[in-house]
Amino acid sequence: MIQKDLPEVLRDFNPLEDKVLRVIDNDGHVVNKKMMPSLDDETIIDAYKKMLYERVADEMAISYQRQGRMYTYTPNLGQEAIHIAAGLNIREQDWLVPAFREMGVLLAKGVTMKEMFLFYLGNEHGGSFKNANNTLPIAISIGTQFHHATGIGYSIKQQKKNEAVYTFIGDGGTSEGDFSESLNFAGVWQVPVIFTIQNNQYAISVPVESQTKSINLAVKSVAFGIPGIKVDGNDFFAMYLAYKLAAEHALSGKGPVLIEAFTYRLGAHTTSDDPSKYRKKEEEEEWALVDPLLRLEKYMRSNNIWNLDVEALREEYKKEIDAQFVDAEKNKAYPIDDIFNYMYSDMPQELLRQKAEYEQFLSWKENKK
Repeated sequence: MIQKDLPEVLRDFNPLEDKVLRVIDNDGHVVNKKMMPSLDDETIIDAYKKMLYERVADEMAISYQRQGRMYTYTPNLGQEAIHIAAGLNIREQDWLVPAFREMGVLLAKGVTMKEMFLFYLGNEHGGSFKNANNTLPIAISIGTQFHHATGIGYSIKQQKKNEAVYTFIGDGGTSEGDFSESLNFAGVWQVPVIFTIQNNQYAISVPVESQTKSINLAVKSVAFGIPGIKVDGNDFFAMYLAYKLAAEHALSGKGPVLIEAFTYRLGAHTTSDDPSKYRKKEEEEEWALVDPLLRLEKYMRSNNIWNLDVEALREEYKKEIDAQFVDAEKNKAYPIDDIFNYMYSDMPQELLRQKAEYEQFLSWKENKK
């Protein structure tokens, strides 16, 4: 990595110095005019609407799970600025290789809420993403998506395509071998991949200080010879700028970028988690004051571009999202052959036994009606 080849922002915010890229403060005031991205009012308003849509969809998904209508779900509460900033930069031909907490980016790529609901209803068809070009399924196994992203990036480079790869991981995932291996090969091959660490402070119940003694997570880029930057993940403008510059760097053939989005998971790790067992309410209340939607709203109000009826928007979004969930609930179960028939050319005896056992269960269930 040659410093002179880096954009000025990446040079100025060296992760070795633990600097944080921030454009607006917690009250929505611009504190770094030089770094303010050039966005018109309509784009800013649209960004807020997209963040609000993700927030409402997230709340409703949790409600469906609590009603027993959906299985375990991974909340996105508090991380919307990261997702929408990425979503406004990612193009149709670019690749999205998600983990499991990137609802807003998935929506930006064309994934529907119905498809996401199908996924959390245990229906594999929910991972097909029919209208989302170059989008991989949600990855539950921690870290595996980074290998996929690097491999896709290598293919893009070999084929000389004008494409970039966006991939995401949590702070806990940086302790996985997949993380280091992927960054190593990405640096060696100089592939067009934008790696994002969503540092939301907790990997389930483990705080980030128990994950690493590094000064931050962005600094992990240094060992692999790739640029890295720590960004205020609750600052929409800072995140937008970081993704814009990272995309320009990657698409110009200069290789990958690692972004640490410093944020906070306001909700539970999943709906099976109880965060009160490992963090204090005072901490949650403190972070709630820097909620990314709240900060963007404060900016919009102070710059006289706030013209939204949030409650009306919420009601509109609720109706649309609920309709998609009901549609997903009505979706017929996928064929049993899809589960068993396509892993091996000749199905082994153990799978044959399991399939027969499951068919017996389905027959019993049907006769019981």
